Amino acid sequence: MIQELASGGRRPLARLLTRIENGDPSVRPLLPELFAAGHGAHVVGITGPPGSGKSTLVSALITEWRTRGRRVGILAVDPSSPYTRGAILGDRIRMMEHAADRDVFMRSMASRGELGGIAATTW
Repeated sequence: MIQELASGGRRPLARLLTRIENGDPSVRPLLPELFAAGHGAHVVGITGPPGSGKSTLVSALITEWRTRGRRVGILAVDPSSPYTRGAILGDRIRMMEHAADRDVFMRSMASRGELGGIAATTW
């Protein structure tokens, strides 16, 4: 699995994230190797109220990092609707210009009702 992820496999990454989100205990032993395979990857968190330009900023950062030859992964945490229990998932729509780039991975994840915006499984 690690080799597939390192080679840029989107499907294995999507499956792994789903397993992590769902609290699959079989993923825990893989975490040290996954973190080591990150080779100095950076984690950047962007937060703000609706309409403040978060998606626009992220899109500009993707463009800059891709210009530098970096592979980019975006985990967009969307608020969960108290009515539908689903996520709004609007961020990916606003970043569609990067959708065809094989070195940009985007995944929307629901906050699952967490007030801090990020679900415990994501953290």
